[in-house]
Amino acid sequence: MEEFKIIAKTFQGLEEVLAKELTALGANNIELGRRMVSFTGDQEMLYRANFCLRTAVKVLKPIKEFKAQDADEVYEVVKRMDWAKYMDVTTTFLIDAVVFSEQLKHSRFVAYRVKDAIADYWREKTGERPNVGITNPDLRINVHVAEDVVTISLDSSGESLHLRGYKVKNTEAPINEVLAAGLVLLSGWDCQCDLIDPFCGSGTILIEAALIAQNIYPGVFRKEFAFEKWKDFDEELFDRIYNDDSEEREFDYKIYGYDINRRVVQIALENVKSAGVQSIVDVQQGDIANFEQPVEKAIMITNPPYGERIGAGGTDDILELYATIGERLKHAFVGGDAWIISNKEEYFASIGMRPSTRIALLNGSIECEFRKYQIFDGKLKERREEGLDIKSAEERKRNAKFKPHHKNEDGEWTRGERPTDDDEHYFRSKPYKEERKAWQTDRSKRREEKQGPQSAYEQRKRIFEAQDDEEREIIDRHLGKWGDRRTSLARDDRRPGRPRREDDRKRERKGDGWGFARLEGRDADGERPQRGNKRYEDRPPRSPFPGKKGGKK
Repeated sequence: MEEFKIIAKTFQGLEEVLAKELTALGANNIELGRRMVSFTGDQEMLYRANFCLRTAVKVLKPIKEFKAQDADEVYEVVKRMDWAKYMDVTTTFLIDAVVFSEQLKHSRFVAYRVKDAIADYWREKTGERPNVGITNPDLRINVHVAEDVVTISLDSSGESLHLRGYKVKNTEAPINEVLAAGLVLLSGWDCQCDLIDPFCGSGTILIEAALIAQNIYPGVFRKEFAFEKWKDFDEELFDRIYNDDSEEREFDYKIYGYDINRRVVQIALENVKSAGVQSIVDVQQGDIANFEQPVEKAIMITNPPYGERIGAGGTDDILELYATIGERLKHAFVGGDAWIISNKEEYFASIGMRPSTRIALLNGSIECEFRKYQIFDGKLKERREEGLDIKSAEERKRNAKFKPHHKNEDGEWTRGERPTDDDEHYFRSKPYKEERKAWQTDRSKRREEKQGPQSAYEQRKRIFEAQDDEEREIIDRHLGKWGDRRTSLARDDRRPGRPRREDDRKRERKGDGWGFARLEGRDADGERPQRGNKRYEDRPPRSPFPGKKGGKK
């Protein structure tokens, strides 16, 4: 079959997980984008992507890409397309437009012009106009505008793929099915131990984990995909994909869900039964305050309430809830890994433990983080003595103090923490320089013990190879001479002409050695005054601020 470009859309933070899924399916030319992954495949791959992918919300087939400066230009290009390949005059269609552009600001107007172009194409061809289908159209068309680049695609999914079809009822503000599957896959759970969700709600995480554990594809619950109404739909090919259960497997462990609300537990039980995974999923009423140590090894993946969309009580109540989570993890989940998604730092802080992994995600429109907590068996000091590379709080604070540029816990480049907020000249002081030099020496020794002796050049080279261009530029700006490729290897002012000599650099650095005294502070003989000369010392200090005493006017 002929291969063509396909785009799978997803949530922010799940792009790499989606790419791994596509790799497992056998997709080609996989490229990650922002909230999407592009790849190439044939018609079978298009069907499989809709049927098998757990972390995709839409699968699009681009059919036209062009540049346009305004909506009229979009209209003209779309009208010239051969729409007879994809539909006929009796086909109902719907336009979905997404716009990120200064020239084309209104998505509804863009959709309106594309609709007019298709309708006018058929009116000129047959004298009739096709109808727009608001509900259940025969053909869904996606229009994506990024500045002046317009992409016309066919939506092969129809309704969002997170609408699996197995849910009978929903609780208030349930977690999205695509995000739930993404959490399970991000955790790295290998299906070789039990899984626990102490805040299971309607059971979404439990069901998605059960489907992953048994390798049941989410498409089996879906009633219809949009591509089933296309002119070139291959029913025999899709039936073969739908009925193939050769990849399904047995799961020898259990998935446990708990919730304090009896009504919510009943909803979860109905959804679990509807999904057909009741044999491996156990849902019970339970309070996190009464959580006990599991008999067997287990992983915890949970989405506790954080009060954004449901009435979960005041901030104090939520903080108390997260403090309870932390207390139970420390005393009743020893030796396990707990993954928690939430949206505020103060909530995570109430847990009272340092996460080993942090992943930024979006839960709907809410910016969240997915954090991993490793609950060690025994004291942290003993684990560190066994060889576990975990820095103490004192080590982390000391390291942050001397790192002029480093990545903070959010993965952003930032300056080191200032030891004091008031002393602006601290970093120029002798005590700081001596302390920092001792820290650098100690750090170099530790690195040599791990990696062997390395010169400054080799260290710099390794860092440059490990970072991307934006991070290199940040490092360049701080390290200047010896870290900046442009300065050390390819200075523009050295070409053409001779290289600058050492005495040239000294002269540039020092000037003539006297600052303002070089112009006004000369003796009658024209000589510059020496330090100690009364005339030099009595001169008021120069201020960098205009209008101040001794400053520029």
